Formats: sequence, structure tokens, C-alpha cells
Amino acid sequence: MESRGPLAASPGLLLLLLLPLPPHGHQRIQDPPAVHLSSGSGQEPITIMTFDFTKIRKTSSSFELRTWDPEGVIFYGDTNPQEDWFVLGLRDGRPEIQMHNHLAQLTVGAGPRLDDGKWHQVEVKVLGDSLRLSVDGEEVLCLRQVSGPLGSKVQPVVRIALGGLLFPVSSLRLPLVPTLDGCLRRENWLDQQAQTSVSALTSSLRSCAAESQPGTFFPPGTRAEFSLQDIPQPHAEPWAFSLDLGLQLAAGSGHLLALGTPENPPWLSLQLQDQKVVLSSASGPQLDLPLVLGPPLQLKLGESGAVLSQRPKKEILALPLLDPASLLNLWVQPQGRLFLGALPGEASSASFCLDGLWAQGQKLDMDRALSRSQNIWTHSCPQSLGNDTDGTH
Repeated sequence: MESRGPLAASPGLLLLLLLPLPPHGHQRIQDPPAVHLSSGSGQEPITIMTFDFTKIRKTSSSFELRTWDPEGVIFYGDTNPQEDWFVLGLRDGRPEIQMHNHLAQLTVGAGPRLDDGKWHQVEVKVLGDSLRLSVDGEEVLCLRQVSGPLGSKVQPVVRIALGGLLFPVSSLRLPLVPTLDGCLRRENWLDQQAQTSVSALTSSLRSCAAESQPGTFFPPGTRAEFSLQDIPQPHAEPWAFSLDLGLQLAAGSGHLLALGTPENPPWLSLQLQDQKVVLSSASGPQLDLPLVLGPPLQLKLGESGAVLSQRPKKEILALPLLDPASLLNLWVQPQGRLFLGALPGEASSASFCLDGLWAQGQKLDMDRALSRSQNIWTHSCPQSLGNDTDGTH
């Protein structure tokens, strides 16, 4: 039976998440800046919008997305976080939909990889009881019998959250890392006539850099911590541990990385000083290499000392350790840390971009750091270091 009113056969929550695309070929006089999706907290969205369902008359939505990040939440919506919710995100770089309502409980992925640093147009439509997902003008997914009428809900409140979730990660049908280092532009979220409130959950929404490249960017003063117990462990016999640091861009002075505990000075550290990379230990001696961008810096630790090297010059500097037992002890205590970037209380001017950080040959995922500064770009870097890269994305 065909519906005779605008909401007589409402598709429920799916309808609430969607708006039509602008007409093909529509020229915009001026677009607002692209907004960075990540709040840096790991789960918290950047914005929550609420809407009055009874005023909504549109059944499609579109936006443009740019990211180098293969996993995270683009947006979440619900009328009830226990009974009626919807998530659009990325997993392995491809779009994924998770949804839960009285008609459908499912997780499905489809479409091409979107984590290539290019702008991609994403469109979602609801037609009758069906949901359709398109990427760059091509339909990649059609789900049928996944929506229905709201029933007894007369004045439902709809929430739309960008870049995060409004319930615990454990409530997802298939877990994923929520935070997404990505940019949104040209997005439309529901009929503005139906919007009742907008709340930004971060101190300020960050705009995105005009151009980016893959990597991890540390603006001045930012830092991240990994528990040594959560990263690949040293070899036992003989005891050995290695870190490889790929520097794409670097400027200023300050720490690049350090080994130690939060309460005490670092036992071993690598710093950026006057276009040199300086290796030093708590016992006093230090060694330095000229700063060369591109080839990975390799730091090898053993019971006999620390070795810093970089190819293609193959320069090797050895730093004897006066108390190797203290270094070994870092791995057996819960407070042992690998610090990246500025140390607590340090007035650091260093900013740098990593194209990778490897422990024992395994690449570390910045999304799984024990803690990190909000302004770190976890999967992207600016094309160059300038005044517009001090935390603005």
C-alpha cells in the first residue's frame, strides 16, 4: 500500500540520516573549510546534532571524504542507542555499515578503498524499505528490508554524531577503532528546518590542510605514550631491542622519542637539536648525527650499549650504557614507557612527521597508543612545515 503522507511509511532512523545530493553540475560560490573528523580522544565525536523527525522530508545524504586512515567512524545516528542505531565507517579502507533496529541487525562492507588521500563523494539513499550506498557516483551496496515505520513514536529525537560514537565501542556489532583521521566537506545533515540543536564536543572544530600525505604528524608540544608491555618485546638471548624511526619532515628542537617512566627523567632519549639528531642517556654521554630526512633512523639496544645508525651513509654511533640493568628493568615494570614527541613539562618547539615507527620490525599503530595529544595527526602529514601546521589539520 502506498503512503499518502510524508511520514506515513517512514523508513525510521535511516531516513533521518540522509539528505539529497546537490543537482549534478551545481557550482558552489564558496565552500566552508573541510572539517577534521578526529577529536583525538579515540571515541568522542566532534559534533552532535539533534533533529525533530516530524519536520524531515528528505531521504538521501551526501558528503565528500578524504583520509589516509583505514579504520574509523564517519558518522553515527540513533533514536535509541539500545534499539535503533546506525554507523557508517571504514574498515581496511572500505566503507562499512553497522545497524541495529527491529527489522535488521547487520554489519556489511562494500565498495572501493577510500584511504588513498583523495576526495571521494559518498551518497546514501533510502527508497522504501531499502538502503543504497554509492561512492563517486557508482552504487556499491543495496540493502533491502532494513527499515520500517516508527510506529508509536510521535515526536522522536534523532541524534547525529560526526567522527565518533554515542555508546561504548563494545556495543558495536563488530568492534573497530572509532577515531578517524579524515576530513569532511560539502556535507549536508538532514533538513535544517528540522534541526533543534548543535553541540561541538571539542574546544574548536579544526579545519584541514589543503594537501596532505600519509604519515603521523606531531605539532610542537604534542606527545604520545606506549606502554613497553604493549609493544613487541626484546629478544631474550642475547637481550636486544630495536626501534626504526622514519622522519619525513622535521623542524625546531625537542624530543623525538625517549624510554623511561612518567615519574623520572628519561633513561634514554633521541632529540632534535639544530638540524642534528642527538642520542643521550641518563648517565650523561651523548652522540649526534646530522639530520637527514627520508632514510630511517635505527636505534639498537643491547646489554653492551646503544647504537644509532642511518643509511645510506651507514654511519654508526655507539653509546656505552653505564647501568644496563636499569634499561632492562623498564620492560618488567608496568610504568615502562616509550615516549614520542615532547616530554611532560618540556617546552619543545620540535614538529615532525613520521612515515612510520617500528619496534622490533613491527609497525606501531598510533590509534593504539596508551595516550596521545589531541592535535596529533595519526595517519596524515602536511606537505611542508609552516605556520598553518601548529595543530590545525
